[in-house]
Amino acid sequence: MLYKFKSKVTGDLIMLQPNGRRMLEIIGKIDDTSNGCDADKGIILPEQMPAALVALAAAVAQEAADRTAALADALAHHLPAPRFEAISLRQRALPFIEMLQRCEKAGHAIVWGV
Repeated sequence: MLYKFKSKVTGDLIMLQPNGRRMLEIIGKIDDTSNGCDADKGIILPEQMPAALVALAAAVAQEAADRTAALADALAHHLPAPRFEAISLRQRALPFIEMLQRCEKAGHAIVWGV
């Protein structure tokens, strides 16, 4: 399954299900215990976008801090460096963050699944 985020301000943003679902979990549009049916379609209103941007920034910062801590821990215990996903949350979230910023500035909603 794909998530196709649409707005009148930007081009469509298409994400694979795991990545799109993670973005929606971070911004609080779906909870991580649901089976996905609540994520099939939805809307992000302009007034919800500042909170979504803050949540995404916090998640990106947390992932970076976790990676740094894991590397430091491995170094301190003389263990091999841990392996991380090749593409970080920062890289995956950047197009979505830019879409949110542009839509917030223009005052237009983002929808998916419609």
